[in-house]
Amino acid sequence: MARVIQIRDVPDDVHEALAKAADAEKLSLNRYVLRELEHLARRAEVIELNARVITETRARIPRKVARANILAAVHEGRDE
Repeated sequence: MARVIQIRDVPDDVHEALAKAADAEKLSLNRYVLRELEHLARRAEVIELNARVITETRARIPRKVARANILAAVHEGRDE
């Protein structure tokens, strides 16, 4: 079931920028913002997954490993 989100106190310049972006893509403001929220939600899922992988990897490795090194290994593995 679809849910309704109401956002109050949106600054005028933000509203105008979103409206212009929606218009440029020939979308309604509602559809444009919904699409952007969908992208944001997917990005949040990826960030959460990466954090879980880092935590699990650190638990299996007996010494401290820098987060950047773990992420680099994950990205390297995805490229192969």
